[in-house]
Amino acid sequence: MKNLRCIASDLDGTLLPPKSPPPAEIFPLIDTMHARGITFTPASGRQLPNLKKLFEPALDKIAIIAENGGLCWMGGEIIYCNPTPAEDVLYALDIIKREKDLFPLCSGVDCAFYDSDDAQFESVLLRSYTCAKKVDDLAAAVKNNTILKISVWDKLPAAEHAAGVLIPKIKGLRTKVSGYDWIDVCTESANKGEALKALLDKLGATRAQCVAFGDHMNDLEMLQVSGQAYVTANGFPELKKIIGNIIPSNAEMGVIQKIKELL
Repeated sequence: MKNLRCIASDLDGTLLPPKSPPPAEIFPLIDTMHARGITFTPASGRQLPNLKKLFEPALDKIAIIAENGGLCWMGGEIIYCNPTPAEDVLYALDIIKREKDLFPLCSGVDCAFYDSDDAQFESVLLRSYTCAKKVDDLAAAVKNNTILKISVWDKLPAAEHAAGVLIPKIKGLRTKVSGYDWIDVCTESANKGEALKALLDKLGATRAQCVAFGDHMNDLEMLQVSGQAYVTANGFPELKKIIGNIIPSNAEMGVIQKIKELL
């Protein structure tokens, strides 16, 4: 693809193989992209510190969209940030905490905060969060920190449980399933697409010069912003229906295959 300037990819369920770190092949590809003036951009619901750790060998060559579009980082600085107001976070938390088997994690810029002592929840969150702190007063942590979103872990499949419970009840906020057992709540204007727009503006690039990859509905706006969009074969059926361009699954490293083809 000529004049390509940016390649953005979701991670879990898209670039990352099941239960695996980034495939080793991505780092030589990042070097190649960087040499050609293409900015590779991991775009994830994960927190910024975790994404920096995952892509530490290439931080001088990439941009990062974290917290499902709550912020965008490049060149050692945050170039875009769209937090959720504290009063909205507290409103949503009140609803979430009334429900059974739902566990909220309030994601700040550098650290996430939670107050549950459920061992299963702690085990799950520590796999994806490099910096997470248990607090006695979650409301106080919300008031004293910039919160980008609430990530809610569901002991049941989120699309079948949390979505049906929370989406009808939480008004005026964006509430989207972000993975098999996660649902995210944030300000309505925060999504990966808005963060990608900010990045493209910073790069002086157009949407036509961008390619994006995803697997779930929290990737939709990012895919719609890009000039070319692809969904992995293991992706959410509704997203595959909307986007249409299907590549091999994350287990088959479909994103790696397509990037090689694009280059």
